Amino acid sequence: MAAKSAGSALDWGWNRSPATSAALVAGGAYTVATAGTVTGLPASHALLVAGAGALAQIGADLYQHRPTGHTAARCAAWLTAGGWTAIVLENHTALTWGAAGWWAAGTAAGMTLARGLVRAEATARTERVQRRLQKWANKQAGEWHERLERLFRLEGHQVDGVRPWKGDVGYTVLVTMPSNTPELPADAVRKLAVDLRLPKGGGIQILDGDTYGQTLIRVTAVDVLAKVVDLPDGPEDTTVTSIYDGLPLGLKPDGEEARIAVVDECALVVGQTGSGKTNTVNTANAGALRTDNTVVMHIDVTGAGISLPWLHSWAVDGTANVPLIDWTADTIEEAHILCDTVIAGIAARKTGHQDLLTEDDKLTVTHDLPEVLVAVDEIAELTPGLLRKLDTIVNTGRAVRVRVLICGLRATQDVITAAMKKQSRVRVGMRVSDPEELSHLFPTGGGRINPKAAPYKGCGFYSSPDEDDVVSDPTAFKAYRITPKQIRALSVAYADRRPQLEPVFLDTEPALYYASRWGRILPRIYKAKQLAPTTTPYTAIDVLHPPVNEFTGIPITSSTEDDEDGNSGPRVVASTATTATTPAGPQVRVGSDLLTTMLNAARPTPGPSNLDDATVIRADFGRVIQQAGTPEDRPSPVPQLLAEAHQHVVAAGGRMWSSDLAAAHGLDPRAFGTELNRLLRDVGVERPGVGTVRIGDESKSGYLAETLAEAIQCYRNTQ
Repeated sequence: MAAKSAGSALDWGWNRSPATSAALVAGGAYTVATAGTVTGLPASHALLVAGAGALAQIGADLYQHRPTGHTAARCAAWLTAGGWTAIVLENHTALTWGAAGWWAAGTAAGMTLARGLVRAEATARTERVQRRLQKWANKQAGEWHERLERLFRLEGHQVDGVRPWKGDVGYTVLVTMPSNTPELPADAVRKLAVDLRLPKGGGIQILDGDTYGQTLIRVTAVDVLAKVVDLPDGPEDTTVTSIYDGLPLGLKPDGEEARIAVVDECALVVGQTGSGKTNTVNTANAGALRTDNTVVMHIDVTGAGISLPWLHSWAVDGTANVPLIDWTADTIEEAHILCDTVIAGIAARKTGHQDLLTEDDKLTVTHDLPEVLVAVDEIAELTPGLLRKLDTIVNTGRAVRVRVLICGLRATQDVITAAMKKQSRVRVGMRVSDPEELSHLFPTGGGRINPKAAPYKGCGFYSSPDEDDVVSDPTAFKAYRITPKQIRALSVAYADRRPQLEPVFLDTEPALYYASRWGRILPRIYKAKQLAPTTTPYTAIDVLHPPVNEFTGIPITSSTEDDEDGNSGPRVVASTATTATTPAGPQVRVGSDLLTTMLNAARPTPGPSNLDDATVIRADFGRVIQQAGTPEDRPSPVPQLLAEAHQHVVAAGGRMWSSDLAAAHGLDPRAFGTELNRLLRDVGVERPGVGTVRIGDESKSGYLAETLAEAIQCYRNTQ
């Protein structure tokens, strides 16, 4: 249920122009003359008011340094209006055709005069500013010509111009280099900075010009990066924008706004703890939510931290009628449902919107056909299965305008998948301590990045495609600061413009669970907290929970799924987990008495001396490493410790802490964890989130059913 559009509200403001101001003065004079005739107002009062107005005009013009001729014209207009009013009051002729005609002529002349004076003054003011800037630029050009000659012994060079930056934070010098010295020496940056006595936050940047032989010297004279730059949120800064405009992140050292493009590209944001990464993500959220053609979804399985500030006005205060974030996946299970719905929506858009792909092979984003931006925070906490689904979204969603903004602590392969990094042409690296991390994130131009150029909290580097689809070199920036209080205020301002997903996107099997998403999510993230009445339309419906695959712990959202080999087939819900016991022959048994039997499992298999060698099994610490015989005679290659651990985790709801799992086996937690982790590593399975599992509000070392199921499948594939 959407609130009434704010566009229909009455606007009582009046944008006055010089002409309308003159008309208002003339109208006031006619009103005074008409009313004064009836009430007997003395004519001298009109002259007194006109004289006071003329004196006030003189004072205002002197303060604003207006030309004397302009001041005389304005004073004459005041006295003319006062004189006409005095004559009408004296003769009681306000309602005659003659007086009205003179009044109309005077009003027209006053409006024309006011408009002409303002235009002339604006032109004169612009000329004064240009003359002042030209004088400053000429002086700077002369000083730079001498500076380059003195520091680098240049001869034949020419300073073609000096252009100041917005905000008076620096300027750019355009130099045409001589043919025998086409570029400045390697130590030019240091020498110029010392010669100019720039502050440590300032700096020199030397770039190539538009033609060979031209050099641009960018001088940053003010440390913009050291300032706390609040996110602009005035009325002019909350107007409706488009996702095609890009998302503002902050300010560059030259005072220009740093923007990233996410219509065609995915974005990758990395930064160490305390670097301001979360603030930067919230700033990007603000930019996306300011538009009216973007649906924002979140995946944050560590407690929905990036979503809670944006949901507060809707879920708790009740001041916003709709949730700003369209879907928040706060658990691994909910993230699977979200990803399945998005993947199915991508396929549905490709087939359902073919008639819209006549001029371009990509959809045009509108309010009725919005872009879907999925922001993923703390990606290291996600399971391998979720990462594969995100890879699918990254690889297939571009043409139908479904993009992903990925956030992690590092840009290394153990955190970010190869597909995510390759497809993310927009990259943002917050403050780091190791230059190699920036070089890894920015393979082009990253080798020249110095982390000391962005030393403050909230600083970073970014690169994004420009209007010509050329990715720029990494550029330093300072992220806007956005506070929870500001987020709540913006949530109310942006609520009425939120778009909705079109029926084509939601006409899929996984989307069956879309409508009741908040009925599943809100009780988890707000628990017993009283929710606002604005949430009722989203929760007063039947809450659907998809069935869960008992083997993998993954929610089942459709009737078919892709198996490990990518083949589509019917989904099978396992009733019990597969064990490692064999129907005939010896067993590979892992005991529970401090792993004694696990260690004994490496001994030769006992049995009659004439046992056929075809069924001999060799084991190492409870894991089958070599066996012979036909497949039907062979025992399961899955280590029994792994199979039993998977059973316990599934029975516990899909996640279990290491201490509880060891207790269920009757084993020492340290010895149990060492052996189970070795079994996972042997088949290349990593535990997401460095092995941390969240149950309720507490996070400890633990295991997920999905992780153990993946390891079981890997052991089976080796048979």
